[in-house]
Amino acid sequence: MSLVRLLGFSTLACGCVIGRYREVATDREITYVEEKGVTCTVHGHRRNHTLPRSAAVVRLAPPAARAS
Repeated sequence: MSLVRLLGFSTLACGCVIGRYREVATDREITYVEEKGVTCTVHGHRRNHTLPRSAAVVRLAPPAARAS
């Protein structure tokens, strides 16, 4: 298990929510399916599994700012 930093979340057209993370040690970007959409028919979209980089090309919103 490695330490990761959240870069942002996005919702795909199929309804799945993905999160993009950066691995701190290697500076590699990783994209996970956080939640599968109720109407999603894509077998490769499984909760808590990674997506190939080519399948995860979406624009992500930045993480929410913290309130002080």
